Amino acid sequence: MTEQTSELRTPVLDLMALMTAASAEASSLDDETFLLVRIAALAAVDAPAVSYLLNLEAAAESGVDPEQVRGVLAAVAPIIGTAKVASATGNIARALATAIEVAELEAEVEATA
Repeated sequence: MTEQTSELRTPVLDLMALMTAASAEASSLDDETFLLVRIAALAAVDAPAVSYLLNLEAAAESGVDPEQVRGVLAAVAPIIGTAKVASATGNIARALATAIEVAELEAEVEATA
């Protein structure tokens, strides 16, 4: 394998990061509010678990706590419907389970290294 092909290339993730950065720069919202609005939008479009994984990680780093996420879901429930809120809750649970599994795997790799 050549050096070039062995490098991890993530053009889609890189593009998403650029789009998110541009969105944040264009917004007048503080970081916490910006990320809570993104979580509300994810619920509204019935986003998959991986979308929550990326956004919840950033939200936690910005100081958003689980109670605030619950509050967002409660606030949008009358607008987007309970089915989408239930789906969002399940996707958030799957995202958190994935994050825990990845952390455990990373710990195992570090322990054997």
